[in-house]
Amino acid sequence: MFRETIRQLDELLLRRLKLALLGLFLVPQIAFADVVLLMAEEDGCVWCEKWDEEIGHIYPKTKEGRAAPLVKYDIHGEPLEKIQFERRIHFTPTFILVRDDVEVGRIEGYPGEDFFWGLLTMMFDDAEVSLEPAS
Repeated sequence: MFRETIRQLDELLLRRLKLALLGLFLVPQIAFADVVLLMAEEDGCVWCEKWDEEIGHIYPKTKEGRAAPLVKYDIHGEPLEKIQFERRIHFTPTFILVRDDVEVGRIEGYPGEDFFWGLLTMMFDDAEVSLEPAS
């Protein structure tokens, strides 16, 4: 699980680096904010598995998934010292919206597909994370 998390973070960092380099050469005045949706999970979490079944395959294809790519994190794995959390993670799954390594929103638990999307939209709105591609 730890290796998978590191691989996902490496892919995310590489993608962000490519975007930043492209921005340096093409549009130097645009700054790229690093926004991710961190999913805190643990082995045996039934609700994590339910989220994976109902949302996991859809999320990367959505506006939310493009605005804040998903990064899974095992709460019993290595601590994410770089990220400034508002408080400790107690429940799985917990979805934490992170901008520039700072928590800007949180959903604790998985309330089901219908409620999840509404809560996610509110979290993006409250954090002022745009779902529209930069032009």
